[in-house]
Amino acid sequence: MRISKNPEERRNEILDAAEMLFYTKGYPVTTVNEILQKVGIAKGTFYYYFKSKEEVMEAIVMRFINIGVEAAKAIAADPNLKAPEKIFQILMAQKSENKELLVEQFHQVNNAEMHQKSLVKSILQLSPIITDVIEQGIEEGLFQTPYPRETVEFLLVSSQFLFDEGIFEWQPHELIQKAIAFSYIMENALGAEKDTFSFIPEMIK
Repeated sequence: MRISKNPEERRNEILDAAEMLFYTKGYPVTTVNEILQKVGIAKGTFYYYFKSKEEVMEAIVMRFINIGVEAAKAIAADPNLKAPEKIFQILMAQKSENKELLVEQFHQVNNAEMHQKSLVKSILQLSPIITDVIEQGIEEGLFQTPYPRETVEFLLVSSQFLFDEGIFEWQPHELIQKAIAFSYIMENALGAEKDTFSFIPEMIK
């Protein structure tokens, strides 16, 4: 008997199976047929949801981004945290070993367009959330900047690009030095006290 599933449930099944295969075997060598076998669906069902294996990877990466964005919203809404604490927790919420591994594998097939789209989506969705946190910090007297939104955008764009190991191949000592410099730049851009963002280099180690 054929089991009919909710389209969203079926789509997530495909993504879950593909993510596991990409994670264990690697994106380049995983085939659509292997995804079909793992989910137990026909090829027509797969192509109803996705045009290609590449589109599946894009959906997986975007799903990770959405998880990070939802986590950021919850952290930003926490009334018990001060602005610097929120920034720390939001940054930590964006880190995911699985996501980083998948994106690293995607770099192997030189899909610059996909990578660019994921970076842009992440920046556009996180900017208003972090801007609200910066405005909270201004009200708390911890930050001073007349351009909270623009400052956040510049910081996000520069950090997402500069710390992307798929674009740059920094040596560990170079990466730490840039993280120290970035925390200094962030403090000055937001008018924060020295060492407010000293946790950033620790996150890179």
